[in-house]
Amino acid sequence: MQQRFLIMLALVMGATTIASAQGGGGGGFQRRTPEERTAAIHFKLDSAFKLEAKTFAILDSALNTLHRNQDKKMQEMMAGGPGTVDRETMMAERQKWDNAKNDIIKAVLTEEQFKIWKDSIEPTMRRGGGGGGNRNTN
Repeated sequence: MQQRFLIMLALVMGATTIASAQGGGGGGFQRRTPEERTAAIHFKLDSAFKLEAKTFAILDSALNTLHRNQDKKMQEMMAGGPGTVDRETMMAERQKWDNAKNDIIKAVLTEEQFKIWKDSIEPTMRRGGGGGGNRNTN
């Protein structure tokens, strides 16, 4: 009897551990907070260009506002459930937010710095920071 209880306890603990490791909702994907997304951009820009603290304060504030508004809009769009979101509308909305983010970043960088951002730095952020084996295997 005690052995059965221990086996059941071990199974429940194992299932709980696996379930919690998967993250919440959406297939285990947890969207970063607006502050985390802003911090990631801040870190990349600071590493590459060493902008002034005053410039970063303005940039961080603008990006946080943008990301919060983006999250709010996405939540509104998804409020009806997974099957109610039009893919084309969602993609157009994301493109609009991406363009706004680029405009904010472009305002604090030189033309040359922005080209480096677009060509070298931003693409690494989209694929999770680079690295990680053969992702492009036909």
